[in-house]
Amino acid sequence: MTKARDIASATTPNANAALLATFPHRNLIINGAMQCWQRATAATAASNSYNTVDRFYMNKSNDGAYTTEQSTDTPTGTGFSLKAQVTTADTSISAAQYAYIHQNIEAQNLQALQYGTSNAKNITLSFQVKSNKTGTYTIVVRKLDTTTYHLVIEYTINSANTWEKKEITISPTAGSTSLITASGGAIANDNGTGFQIGWNLAFGSNYNGATNNTWSSNTSHYATSNQVNWMDSTSNNFYLTQVQLELGDTATPFEHRSFGDELAMCQRYYQTYKAGGYNPRAYANLNNYSYAAQEVSFATAMRATPTATETDAPTFSNCDLLRPGSLNKNTCSFIVDSDTSGGAYYARDWEYEFDAEL
Repeated sequence: MTKARDIASATTPNANAALLATFPHRNLIINGAMQCWQRATAATAASNSYNTVDRFYMNKSNDGAYTTEQSTDTPTGTGFSLKAQVTTADTSISAAQYAYIHQNIEAQNLQALQYGTSNAKNITLSFQVKSNKTGTYTIVVRKLDTTTYHLVIEYTINSANTWEKKEITISPTAGSTSLITASGGAIANDNGTGFQIGWNLAFGSNYNGATNNTWSSNTSHYATSNQVNWMDSTSNNFYLTQVQLELGDTATPFEHRSFGDELAMCQRYYQTYKAGGYNPRAYANLNNYSYAAQEVSFATAMRATPTATETDAPTFSNCDLLRPGSLNKNTCSFIVDSDTSGGAYYARDWEYEFDAEL
């Protein structure tokens, strides 16, 4: 077969998994092997933010608490997993409370799905999961572009403290619905959020009214009523790795990407810059005022103009202000200000983070 014919046949319902597995960049999830941890690797409290592993957001609104951290407890073939651990139990989740982990996927990366047309494609989510708490869990697919629709699908953790691979096919007509194949199902071809994929840990009654495997226009549908309350004991843990989302209804072997490739993809959304030594440096002028600007090029172009935040304060000499100047997707200029005369002025050993997360 020609390569074009190979590709066409590999996206049909009867696709050959071995053939599909040879195609690079088929995984729509970034950092699915949990390789990149730019913010932290140690246990950090979940606080409705990206706070440990790159590209995975920790949601928490309940009377308990949980942390996430890097773990070397993994299935064969992966170096790290994401570990979540309950640190304060909430045995009774109130109606408006929840805990879940999600990844947002950029809309322009989802155009092959052909959502919003009668040709909308099946996709398959696969992942390795482990927990001491068995029972029914759910994932939620939130299509956030054009018109927001939710799809909740149940899966079961069968054996305690055992790695299990889950494979979930996401149909555009799940539940015999036509929401995704109609115009409201379209995903814009831009750098906004197209999909959100969530792994649910606990949801109150305001959010757990979904029908299993059925697309819904009710944006409060995050889980079914069968979802376990993972927050109910400080003994509870939840491990996740080898996350893959791909075109077709077949889960292929996990796509292992190099650390460098994975980091570059993560840095489109978040990266840091650490300045060592005497940089930038300024000299006084006749008006007893001077400034110097140093332009920093980002490791990779960011998704959008980022927010710049100081994370490590500089050491100053004859000046007291370091500030970002011009900022865009590719560069940031840093400016040292001084209002005294004579000598050299500099800021050194400072760090900024740049955030363009979805």
